[in-house]
Amino acid sequence: MAGNSDPLSPRAKLAVTAGKAVAAASRAAGRGSGSVIGGRVALKLDPDLLGELAQHLDVVLVSGTNGKTTTTRLIAESLRAAGPVVSNALGANMPAGITSALAEGSESRFGVIEVDEKYLSGVARDVEPKAIALLNLSRDQLDRAAETRMLAEHWREGLAGSKAVVIANADDPLVVWAASSSPNVVWVAAGQMWLDDAWSCPACGGVMQRPGDDWFCGQCGFRRPTPSWALSGDHVLDPHGSAWPIHLQLPGRANKANATTSAAVAAVFGVPPQVALERMYQVQAVAGRYDVVNFMGRELRLLLAKNPAGWLETFSLIEQPPTPVILSVNARAADGTDTSWLWDVDYTRLTGHPLFVIGDRRLDLAVRLEVAGQTFQVCQSVDEAVQLAPAGRIETIANYTAFQDLRRRVGN
Repeated sequence: MAGNSDPLSPRAKLAVTAGKAVAAASRAAGRGSGSVIGGRVALKLDPDLLGELAQHLDVVLVSGTNGKTTTTRLIAESLRAAGPVVSNALGANMPAGITSALAEGSESRFGVIEVDEKYLSGVARDVEPKAIALLNLSRDQLDRAAETRMLAEHWREGLAGSKAVVIANADDPLVVWAASSSPNVVWVAAGQMWLDDAWSCPACGGVMQRPGDDWFCGQCGFRRPTPSWALSGDHVLDPHGSAWPIHLQLPGRANKANATTSAAVAAVFGVPPQVALERMYQVQAVAGRYDVVNFMGRELRLLLAKNPAGWLETFSLIEQPPTPVILSVNARAADGTDTSWLWDVDYTRLTGHPLFVIGDRRLDLAVRLEVAGQTFQVCQSVDEAVQLAPAGRIETIANYTAFQDLRRRVGN
Protein backbone atom coordinates (compact mmCIF):
# COMPACT_ATOMS: atom_id res chain seq x y z
CA MET A 1 0.00 0.00 0.00
CA ALA A 2 2.23 2.79 1.32
CA GLY A 3 4.67 4.19 -1.16
CA ASN A 4 2.66 3.11 -4.23
CA SER A 5 1.00 6.48 -4.52
CA ASP A 6 -1.52 6.55 -7.37
CA PRO A 7 -2.11 10.06 -8.63
CA LEU A 8 -5.58 11.39 -7.90
CA SER A 9 -8.16 11.42 -10.65
CA PRO A 10 -8.93 14.81 -12.23
CA ARG A 11 -12.27 14.84 -10.39
CA ALA A 12 -10.56 14.14 -7.06
CA LYS A 13 -7.98 16.88 -7.69
CA LEU A 14 -10.77 19.37 -8.44
CA ALA A 15 -12.62 18.34 -5.28
CA VAL A 16 -9.49 18.76 -3.12
CA THR A 17 -8.72 22.18 -4.63
CA ALA A 18 -12.30 23.39 -4.14
CA GLY A 19 -12.39 22.07 -0.58
CA LYS A 20 -9.16 23.86 0.34
CA ALA A 21 -10.42 27.12 -1.21
CA VAL A 22 -13.66 26.97 0.79
CA ALA A 23 -11.74 26.14 3.97
CA ALA A 24 -9.41 29.10 3.41
CA ALA A 25 -12.38 31.42 2.86
CA SER A 26 -13.99 30.14 6.07
CA ARG A 27 -10.78 30.80 8.03
CA ALA A 28 -10.46 34.26 6.53
CA ALA A 29 -14.02 35.02 7.65
CA GLY A 30 -13.09 33.97 11.20
CA ARG A 31 -15.34 30.92 11.23
CA GLY A 32 -12.87 28.38 12.59
CA SER A 33 -10.46 26.05 10.78
CA GLY A 34 -12.78 25.47 7.81
CA SER A 35 -11.90 21.77 7.73
CA VAL A 36 -15.49 20.55 8.05
CA ILE A 37 -17.05 22.85 5.44
CA GLY A 38 -14.08 22.26 3.12
CA GLY A 39 -14.45 18.50 3.48
CA ARG A 40 -18.20 18.68 2.83
CA VAL A 41 -17.68 20.60 -0.40
CA ALA A 42 -14.96 18.17 -1.53
CA LEU A 43 -17.12 15.11 -0.83
CA LYS A 44 -20.06 16.66 -2.70
CA LEU A 45 -17.85 17.05 -5.78
CA ASP A 46 -16.35 13.55 -5.44
CA PRO A 47 -18.22 11.11 -3.12
CA ASP A 48 -15.36 8.57 -3.49
CA LEU A 49 -12.69 11.07 -2.43
CA LEU A 50 -12.01 9.59 1.02
CA GLY A 51 -10.96 6.26 -0.46
CA GLU A 52 -8.83 7.93 -3.14
CA LEU A 53 -6.98 10.08 -0.61
CA ALA A 54 -6.25 7.03 1.55
CA GLN A 55 -5.09 4.69 -1.23
CA HIS A 56 -1.34 5.33 -0.72
CA LEU A 57 -1.51 5.36 3.09
CA ASP A 58 -1.28 2.70 5.79
CA VAL A 59 -4.34 3.83 7.73
CA VAL A 60 -5.12 3.42 11.44
CA LEU A 61 -8.64 4.24 12.60
CA VAL A 62 -9.24 5.06 16.28
CA SER A 63 -12.74 4.98 17.77
CA GLY A 64 -14.48 4.79 21.14
CA THR A 65 -16.50 6.99 23.47
CA ASN A 66 -13.54 8.35 25.44
CA GLY A 67 -9.87 8.89 24.67
CA LYS A 68 -10.02 9.02 20.85
CA THR A 69 -8.24 12.33 20.35
CA THR A 70 -5.46 11.56 22.84
CA THR A 71 -4.90 8.01 21.56
CA THR A 72 -4.85 9.25 17.95
CA ARG A 73 -2.14 11.73 18.94
CA LEU A 74 -0.08 9.09 20.80
CA ILE A 75 -0.28 6.65 17.87
CA ALA A 76 0.69 9.40 15.41
CA GLU A 77 3.76 10.30 17.50
CA SER A 78 4.74 6.60 17.70
CA LEU A 79 4.43 5.98 13.97
CA ARG A 80 6.52 9.04 13.09
CA ALA A 81 9.44 6.80 14.07
CA ALA A 82 8.70 4.86 10.86
CA GLY A 83 7.66 7.60 8.42
CA PRO A 84 5.61 10.77 7.82
CA VAL A 85 2.12 10.81 9.33
CA VAL A 86 -1.06 12.68 8.41
CA SER A 87 -3.72 12.89 11.12
CA ASN A 88 -6.90 14.75 12.09
CA ALA A 89 -5.12 15.85 15.26
CA LEU A 90 -7.74 18.40 16.32
CA GLY A 91 -10.56 15.87 16.42
CA ALA A 92 -12.72 16.70 13.35
CA ASN A 93 -13.76 13.06 13.28
CA MET A 94 -16.68 12.74 10.85
CA PRO A 95 -16.20 12.06 7.11
CA ALA A 96 -15.91 15.75 6.11
CA GLY A 97 -13.22 16.52 8.68
CA ILE A 98 -11.36 13.29 7.91
CA THR A 99 -11.40 14.12 4.18
CA SER A 100 -9.88 17.56 4.86
CA ALA A 101 -7.15 15.99 7.01
CA LEU A 102 -6.20 13.35 4.43
CA ALA A 103 -6.10 15.98 1.67
CA GLU A 104 -2.99 17.36 3.44
CA GLY A 105 -1.21 14.01 3.43
CA SER A 106 -0.05 13.42 -0.13
CA GLU A 107 3.56 12.86 1.02
CA SER A 108 2.69 10.80 4.10
CA ARG A 109 3.15 7.09 4.68
CA PHE A 110 0.65 6.69 7.54
CA GLY A 111 -2.84 8.08 8.14
CA VAL A 112 -3.85 8.06 11.82
CA ILE A 113 -7.51 8.97 11.94
CA GLU A 114 -9.89 9.53 14.83
CA VAL A 115 -13.42 8.44 13.85
CA ASP A 116 -16.73 9.21 15.54
CA GLU A 117 -18.26 5.94 16.75
CA LYS A 118 -21.33 6.26 14.51
CA TYR A 119 -19.20 6.64 11.37
CA LEU A 120 -16.60 3.94 12.02
CA SER A 121 -18.05 1.23 9.79
CA GLY A 122 -18.55 3.57 6.82
CA VAL A 123 -15.10 5.13 7.06
CA ALA A 124 -13.51 1.67 7.44
CA ARG A 125 -15.27 0.58 4.26
CA ASP A 126 -13.99 3.64 2.37
CA VAL A 127 -10.35 3.75 3.47
CA GLU A 128 -9.52 0.02 3.96
CA PRO A 129 -7.48 0.53 7.14
CA LYS A 130 -4.56 -1.66 8.10
CA ALA A 131 -5.41 -1.32 11.81
CA ILE A 132 -8.44 -0.26 13.86
CA ALA A 133 -8.20 0.62 17.57
CA LEU A 134 -11.41 0.18 19.61
CA LEU A 135 -11.11 1.86 23.00
CA ASN A 136 -14.46 1.65 24.83
CA LEU A 137 -18.22 2.17 24.50
CA SER A 138 -20.33 3.97 27.09
CA ARG A 139 -23.33 6.30 27.22
CA ASP A 140 -22.55 9.63 25.61
CA GLN A 141 -24.86 12.02 23.71
CA LEU A 142 -28.20 10.56 24.74
CA ASP A 143 -30.18 12.37 22.04
CA ARG A 144 -27.81 11.22 19.27
CA ALA A 145 -26.50 7.78 20.24
CA ALA A 146 -28.64 6.60 23.14
CA GLU A 147 -28.08 2.88 22.88
CA THR A 148 -24.53 1.63 23.40
CA ARG A 149 -25.43 -1.94 22.48
CA MET A 150 -26.80 -0.71 19.13
CA LEU A 151 -23.49 1.03 18.43
CA ALA A 152 -21.65 -2.19 19.32
CA GLU A 153 -23.90 -4.05 16.88
CA HIS A 154 -23.09 -1.57 14.08
CA TRP A 155 -19.40 -2.06 14.78
CA ARG A 156 -19.79 -5.84 14.85
CA GLU A 157 -21.56 -5.86 11.48
CA GLY A 158 -19.18 -3.32 9.94
CA LEU A 159 -16.03 -5.13 11.08
CA ALA A 160 -17.14 -8.63 10.10
CA GLY A 161 -14.55 -10.01 7.70
CA SER A 162 -12.40 -6.84 7.84
CA LYS A 163 -8.80 -7.32 6.70
CA ALA A 164 -7.64 -4.82 9.34
CA VAL A 165 -5.85 -5.84 12.52
CA VAL A 166 -8.32 -4.83 15.24
CA ILE A 167 -6.68 -3.70 18.50
CA ALA A 168 -9.46 -3.92 21.10
CA ASN A 169 -9.98 -3.36 24.82
CA ALA A 170 -10.45 -6.81 26.43
CA ASP A 171 -11.92 -5.19 29.58
CA ASP A 172 -14.99 -3.71 27.87
CA PRO A 173 -17.60 -6.41 27.07
CA LEU A 174 -19.30 -4.23 24.43
CA VAL A 175 -15.99 -3.71 22.61
CA VAL A 176 -15.13 -7.42 22.85
CA TRP A 177 -18.50 -8.39 21.42
CA ALA A 178 -18.14 -5.83 18.59
CA ALA A 179 -14.58 -6.91 17.75
CA SER A 180 -15.26 -10.65 17.91
CA SER A 181 -16.62 -10.64 14.36
CA SER A 182 -13.14 -9.70 13.09
CA PRO A 183 -10.75 -12.45 12.00
CA ASN A 184 -7.63 -10.71 13.35
CA VAL A 185 -7.91 -9.20 16.84
CA VAL A 186 -5.16 -8.12 19.25
CA TRP A 187 -6.61 -7.93 22.78
CA VAL A 188 -5.33 -5.23 25.16
CA ALA A 189 -6.06 -5.13 28.91
CA ALA A 190 -6.64 -1.38 29.10
CA GLY A 191 -9.05 -1.41 32.06
CA GLN A 192 -12.55 -0.04 32.55
CA MET A 193 -13.49 2.24 35.48
CA TRP A 194 -17.04 2.92 34.30
CA LEU A 195 -19.15 -0.26 34.51
CA ASP A 196 -22.72 1.02 34.30
CA ASP A 197 -23.06 0.19 30.59
CA ALA A 198 -21.62 -3.30 30.98
CA TRP A 199 -23.76 -5.16 33.50
CA SER A 200 -25.72 -7.17 30.95
CA CYS A 201 -24.28 -9.48 28.32
CA PRO A 202 -24.30 -7.91 24.82
CA ALA A 203 -24.58 -11.38 23.30
CA CYS A 204 -27.62 -12.72 25.20
CA GLY A 205 -28.76 -10.12 27.74
CA GLY A 206 -27.73 -12.27 30.72
CA VAL A 207 -26.21 -10.80 33.88
CA MET A 208 -22.46 -10.22 33.66
CA GLN A 209 -20.36 -11.74 36.46
CA ARG A 210 -17.30 -9.70 37.48
CA PRO A 211 -14.89 -11.59 39.76
CA GLY A 212 -11.81 -9.36 40.21
CA ASP A 213 -10.61 -7.99 36.87
CA ASP A 214 -12.32 -10.80 34.97
CA TRP A 215 -15.83 -10.85 33.48
CA PHE A 216 -18.11 -13.46 31.95
CA CYS A 217 -21.78 -14.09 31.23
CA GLY A 218 -23.26 -16.72 33.55
CA GLN A 219 -25.83 -17.66 30.91
CA CYS A 220 -24.15 -17.96 27.51
CA GLY A 221 -20.47 -18.22 28.47
CA PHE A 222 -19.39 -15.05 26.62
CA ARG A 223 -16.22 -14.05 28.45
CA ARG A 224 -13.19 -11.82 28.62
CA PRO A 225 -10.55 -12.90 26.09
CA THR A 226 -6.95 -13.39 27.18
CA PRO A 227 -5.08 -10.16 26.43
CA SER A 228 -1.69 -10.18 24.72
CA TRP A 229 -0.91 -6.58 25.79
CA ALA A 230 -1.66 -5.17 29.24
CA LEU A 231 -1.31 -2.06 31.36
CA SER A 232 0.36 -3.04 34.63
CA GLY A 233 0.96 -0.10 36.97
CA ASP A 234 3.40 2.18 35.16
CA HIS A 235 4.41 -0.42 32.57
CA VAL A 236 3.18 -1.87 29.30
CA LEU A 237 3.42 -5.65 29.16
CA ASP A 238 3.99 -6.84 25.59
CA PRO A 239 3.08 -10.27 24.12
CA HIS A 240 6.56 -11.60 24.95
CA GLY A 241 6.15 -10.79 28.65
CA SER A 242 8.55 -7.82 28.59
CA ALA A 243 7.62 -4.78 30.73
CA TRP A 244 8.24 -1.34 29.21
CA PRO A 245 8.07 1.79 31.41
CA ILE A 246 5.46 4.41 30.53
CA HIS A 247 6.74 8.00 30.80
CA LEU A 248 3.98 10.45 29.91
CA GLN A 249 3.50 14.15 30.47
CA LEU A 250 -0.26 13.50 30.27
CA PRO A 251 -1.81 12.69 33.67
CA GLY A 252 -3.84 9.76 34.96
CA ARG A 253 -4.52 6.07 34.57
CA ALA A 254 -6.70 6.56 31.49
CA ASN A 255 -3.75 8.01 29.54
CA LYS A 256 -1.54 5.08 30.55
CA ALA A 257 -4.26 2.85 29.11
CA ASN A 258 -4.29 4.97 25.93
CA ALA A 259 -0.50 4.58 25.74
CA THR A 260 -0.80 0.79 26.09
CA THR A 261 -3.27 0.60 23.21
CA SER A 262 -1.06 2.95 21.16
CA ALA A 263 2.00 0.74 21.74
CA ALA A 264 0.02 -2.29 20.54
CA VAL A 265 -1.00 -0.39 17.39
CA ALA A 266 2.56 0.80 16.73
CA ALA A 267 3.79 -2.81 16.95
CA VAL A 268 1.49 -3.75 14.05
CA PHE A 269 3.62 -1.41 11.91
CA GLY A 270 6.93 -2.68 13.26
CA VAL A 271 7.64 0.11 15.76
CA PRO A 272 8.98 -1.49 18.98
CA PRO A 273 7.28 -0.62 22.32
CA GLN A 274 10.37 1.09 23.69
CA VAL A 275 10.57 3.44 20.70
CA ALA A 276 6.80 4.08 20.67
CA LEU A 277 6.65 4.87 24.39
CA GLU A 278 9.67 7.17 24.23
CA ARG A 279 8.04 9.17 21.44
CA MET A 280 4.76 9.45 23.39
CA TYR A 281 6.59 11.48 26.04
CA GLN A 282 6.65 14.41 23.56
CA VAL A 283 2.88 14.91 23.98
CA GLN A 284 2.21 17.56 26.64
CA ALA A 285 -1.37 18.48 25.86
CA VAL A 286 -3.94 17.44 23.26
CA ALA A 287 -6.05 20.21 21.70
CA GLY A 288 -5.81 22.14 24.97
CA ARG A 289 -6.68 19.20 27.23
CA TYR A 290 -4.50 19.02 30.38
CA ASP A 291 -2.94 22.41 29.64
CA VAL A 292 -2.13 24.63 32.62
CA VAL A 293 -2.72 28.31 31.84
CA ASN A 294 -2.35 31.60 33.70
CA PHE A 295 -5.56 33.63 33.87
CA MET A 296 -6.28 36.63 36.10
CA GLY A 297 -3.10 35.88 38.04
CA ARG A 298 -4.15 32.28 38.76
CA GLU A 299 -3.12 28.86 37.42
CA LEU A 300 -5.96 26.91 35.79
CA ARG A 301 -5.69 23.34 34.56
CA LEU A 302 -8.07 22.61 31.67
CA LEU A 303 -9.75 19.19 31.76
CA LEU A 304 -12.29 17.91 29.24
CA ALA A 305 -15.03 15.47 30.30
CA LYS A 306 -17.94 14.83 27.95
CA ASN A 307 -19.90 11.96 29.51
CA PRO A 308 -20.22 9.98 32.78
CA ALA A 309 -17.25 7.70 32.06
CA GLY A 310 -15.08 10.71 31.22
CA TRP A 311 -16.11 12.61 34.36
CA LEU A 312 -15.31 9.57 36.50
CA GLU A 313 -11.78 9.30 35.04
CA THR A 314 -11.28 13.07 35.36
CA PHE A 315 -12.23 13.14 39.05
CA SER A 316 -9.33 10.76 39.68
CA LEU A 317 -6.91 13.45 38.36
CA ILE A 318 -8.00 16.17 40.78
CA GLU A 319 -5.73 16.91 43.69
CA GLN A 320 -7.05 16.54 47.23
CA PRO A 321 -9.33 19.16 48.80
CA PRO A 322 -9.26 22.08 49.26
CA THR A 323 -8.27 22.46 45.57
CA PRO A 324 -10.99 24.66 44.00
CA VAL A 325 -12.87 23.16 41.04
CA ILE A 326 -14.82 25.00 38.32
CA LEU A 327 -17.43 22.85 36.54
CA SER A 328 -18.85 24.01 33.20
CA VAL A 329 -21.63 22.30 31.23
CA ASN A 330 -23.28 23.28 27.94
CA ALA A 331 -25.90 21.39 25.96
CA ARG A 332 -25.41 22.61 22.40
CA ALA A 333 -25.65 20.40 19.32
CA ALA A 334 -22.04 19.18 19.59
CA ASP A 335 -22.56 18.21 23.26
CA GLY A 336 -25.95 16.55 22.89
CA THR A 337 -28.94 18.57 24.09
CA ASP A 338 -30.07 16.04 26.74
CA THR A 339 -28.42 16.74 30.13
CA SER A 340 -29.96 13.80 32.00
CA TRP A 341 -26.51 12.13 31.90
CA LEU A 342 -25.53 14.47 34.75
CA TRP A 343 -27.52 12.18 37.05
CA ASP A 344 -25.23 9.25 36.16
CA VAL A 345 -22.13 11.04 37.52
CA ASP A 346 -21.08 10.46 41.14
CA TYR A 347 -20.46 14.02 42.31
CA THR A 348 -19.87 12.91 45.92
CA ARG A 349 -16.26 12.38 44.76
CA LEU A 350 -15.92 16.18 44.85
CA THR A 351 -16.86 16.46 48.54
CA GLY A 352 -14.58 18.92 50.31
CA HIS A 353 -13.62 20.87 47.18
CA PRO A 354 -14.87 24.46 46.80
CA LEU A 355 -17.07 24.12 43.70
CA PHE A 356 -18.01 26.82 41.18
CA VAL A 357 -20.60 26.14 38.48
CA ILE A 358 -20.69 27.94 35.10
CA GLY A 359 -21.86 27.25 31.54
CA ASP A 360 -25.16 27.40 29.63
CA ARG A 361 -26.65 24.61 31.75
CA ARG A 362 -25.22 25.65 35.11
CA LEU A 363 -28.66 25.43 36.73
CA ASP A 364 -29.12 21.80 35.59
CA LEU A 365 -25.75 21.00 37.15
CA ALA A 366 -26.60 22.99 40.29
CA VAL A 367 -29.73 20.87 40.87
CA ARG A 368 -27.65 17.70 40.47
CA LEU A 369 -25.00 18.92 42.93
CA GLU A 370 -27.71 19.96 45.41
CA VAL A 371 -29.11 16.41 45.38
CA ALA A 372 -25.55 15.02 45.79
CA GLY A 373 -25.19 17.11 48.96
CA GLN A 374 -22.40 19.29 47.58
CA THR A 375 -21.65 22.90 48.54
CA PHE A 376 -21.19 25.12 45.49
CA GLN A 377 -21.62 28.59 44.03
CA VAL A 378 -23.30 29.34 40.70
CA CYS A 379 -21.38 31.96 38.69
CA GLN A 380 -22.10 33.87 35.49
CA SER A 381 -18.60 33.47 34.04
CA VAL A 382 -15.20 31.89 34.53
CA ASP A 383 -13.94 35.36 35.53
CA GLU A 384 -16.37 35.49 38.46
CA ALA A 385 -15.56 31.92 39.47
CA VAL A 386 -11.81 32.62 39.48
CA GLN A 387 -12.33 35.76 41.59
CA LEU A 388 -14.32 33.78 44.19
CA ALA A 389 -12.05 30.73 44.26
CA PRO A 390 -9.74 30.32 47.26
CA ALA A 391 -5.96 30.21 46.83
CA GLY A 392 -4.18 27.49 44.87
CA ARG A 393 -4.29 26.07 41.39
CA ILE A 394 -7.82 25.78 40.04
CA GLU A 395 -9.04 22.63 38.30
CA THR A 396 -11.57 23.28 35.52
CA ILE A 397 -13.72 20.47 34.13
CA ALA A 398 -15.88 21.22 31.11
CA ASN A 399 -17.82 19.30 28.49
CA TYR A 400 -17.14 19.77 24.78
CA THR A 401 -18.41 23.23 23.76
CA ALA A 402 -17.97 24.55 27.31
CA PHE A 403 -14.31 23.53 27.02
CA GLN A 404 -13.96 25.47 23.75
CA ASP A 405 -15.61 28.52 25.39
CA LEU A 406 -13.19 28.22 28.31
CA ARG A 407 -10.13 27.99 26.05
CA ARG A 408 -11.18 31.09 24.12
CA ARG A 409 -11.72 33.07 27.33
CA VAL A 410 -8.47 32.12 29.06
CA GLY A 411 -6.43 32.62 25.89
CA ASN A 412 -5.44 29.02 25.22
